Amino acid sequence: MSFRNISAWAIRNPVPPIVLFIALMLAGMLSFSRMSVNDSPDIDFPAAQINITQPGAAPSEMETQVTQKIEAAVRGVTGIDEINSSVREGNSNTFVQFAIGTPIDRAVNDIRDAVTNIRSDLPEGILEPQVSRVDIGGSEIAIFSAESRDMSLEELSWYVDNTVAKKLRAIPGVAAVTRSGGVSREIRVVLDPAKLQAQGITASQVNAQLRSTNLNAAGGRAEIAGSEQAMRVLGNAKNAFALSQINISVGGGRTVKLADLAEVRDGYAEQRTLAKMDGRQVLSFSIERSKGASEVTIYKDVNKELDALKKSNPKVGFVELFTSVRDTMEQYKAAIHAMIEGAVLAVLVVWLFLRDWRATLISAIAIPLSAIPAFWFMDLMGFSLNFLSLLALSLVAGVLVDDAIVEIENILRHMRMGKTAYQASIDAADEIGLAVLATTMAIVAVFLPVGLMPGISGQFFKNFGLTVVAAVLVSLAVARLITPMVAAYFLKSHGHASHGEGRLMDWYLKALTWTLDTSGVEPRRGSTRWSRLWAHRADHRVWTVGIGGLTFLLTILSFWGIPLTFQPPRDNDFSQVRIFLTPGSTLQKTEEVTDRVRAMLQDAPEVQSAFSRINVGNSNIFLTLKDDRKVTSVQFQRSWQERLNQIPDARVGFQSQSGGGPGNTGRDIT
Repeated sequence: MSFRNISAWAIRNPVPPIVLFIALMLAGMLSFSRMSVNDSPDIDFPAAQINITQPGAAPSEMETQVTQKIEAAVRGVTGIDEINSSVREGNSNTFVQFAIGTPIDRAVNDIRDAVTNIRSDLPEGILEPQVSRVDIGGSEIAIFSAESRDMSLEELSWYVDNTVAKKLRAIPGVAAVTRSGGVSREIRVVLDPAKLQAQGITASQVNAQLRSTNLNAAGGRAEIAGSEQAMRVLGNAKNAFALSQINISVGGGRTVKLADLAEVRDGYAEQRTLAKMDGRQVLSFSIERSKGASEVTIYKDVNKELDALKKSNPKVGFVELFTSVRDTMEQYKAAIHAMIEGAVLAVLVVWLFLRDWRATLISAIAIPLSAIPAFWFMDLMGFSLNFLSLLALSLVAGVLVDDAIVEIENILRHMRMGKTAYQASIDAADEIGLAVLATTMAIVAVFLPVGLMPGISGQFFKNFGLTVVAAVLVSLAVARLITPMVAAYFLKSHGHASHGEGRLMDWYLKALTWTLDTSGVEPRRGSTRWSRLWAHRADHRVWTVGIGGLTFLLTILSFWGIPLTFQPPRDNDFSQVRIFLTPGSTLQKTEEVTDRVRAMLQDAPEVQSAFSRINVGNSNIFLTLKDDRKVTSVQFQRSWQERLNQIPDARVGFQSQSGGGPGNTGRDIT
């Protein structure tokens, strides 16, 4: 049995094709129900980040004593494509990008080993270097605030850290829960200089004794009653009072309690971050998804868990401050609606030309039979339902029915020659088989290289190209197995009848006849070249080729006027402003600049709400835009950028929709 007569085999043996496509439909529906719904595809970006902190060090010192040594040490690691560094007061951050295809786990280990080898060459005052793998698959999907009238800021902060965060981290797919604003618990020991001098002990000696005694550690093993048991040293104080009762050695065999040397109180650390909603200070926490998880599923599960926490503790309420998931959900719904609309329009076009409801129905079932099994293949390849994979399915909504239309039209032509539906299906399907195969392989030849494109762009367009390939290959199987088989048993022959007639066909044939018209005036013998060309002015083939060539030339020229971007600008319902201040700026100064920017933007008629997350020296403002605004989000950002650039002593700008890349080019020293 060759591919050419596989349709005849399916007509004579209908059970195997039916069973095959029932299984594929069930697999596709199951895969669709469990596939992740995300804004963009998850990609693997081979990169590592080296972060070194030295409190109080100037940027110039960090550059010469830390950053330059780190860059020199890691430059010899295999597979490095680019190294970028950012140096700020007390902090050095080096971003190492590897070539696509480099094994990221091994590369990160090589970076870590290179940093360890030069650890002794770095200043003694630095904290332990942090080497981490850069994972851009996860993202911050929502920000909530916790509010309570019966709890202090300290109590509310501890409730979020100890209860809310633990509950939310247990949700599958939640990578991190990060609190902003509020305070962190801290037991403060305020030493009294006069009492220290009276006892003849220094602050550093007290600090050393507290570090050595106030800890929990392993204590080795002991043999008790013939059995071996592990031992632990428990010295960590449970509260401020217990810490104040620790004995401190002051020399000469004497000890005093810590309370006799210092004031010990249970409080909170200095506030280094702030969170504000429309200018009002709030305690917020953000939700980040892990790579491969569904944004929509996590968002719904988080809201269910927060509702459960409200019921268990009515004193604390939660308010959503910002989310990008709603935009993802709207995008997903629009893509599904576009697929359905495309399928309906394709069926209407088939009916317009075939004028046979049975033939139209057979062509129509090819769309779900091709699209739904494609979800199974997408699931096998690890794809999610994102804007590229959904774009691919929307694009092929009409393509999926092409092969079936060719098959069913040829079957109708044979039936109108007087054949039965059964015989017409066998003869027509075998006759058109190679043409259908060639049509599908042409589409595969175009989109398969797109799915195999290298680089970061290739990781995005893999979802697009391979989804199209999977869908059209399934449509080929439908056209060769299901369409002729259903036609053989469902269509009804009415004997000899005309085929390919009607007003539309008449117009088409007239246009085709005009393009092929070669009737011209024969040139006279001895005439010039231009007169011979003029004599053939009635040769419409020349005009047809000329019009086609001119159109092709204009198409090429139009590329010069089309902007080249990775993806077109999108009209989002949210926007983000990033603010960087000069080195040495305090939290208060950062708050003042952020409030000024927020107040400016919040007066804009397009802005619905503004959430600010403020750190020392930098901050972010998350804007939620109104649905009934008259401009797009991109136009809104462009109209405000010039005014934001005029704010002194700060770099203020909107974050690009593409993120602007994970690092800056070269070395940034501020």
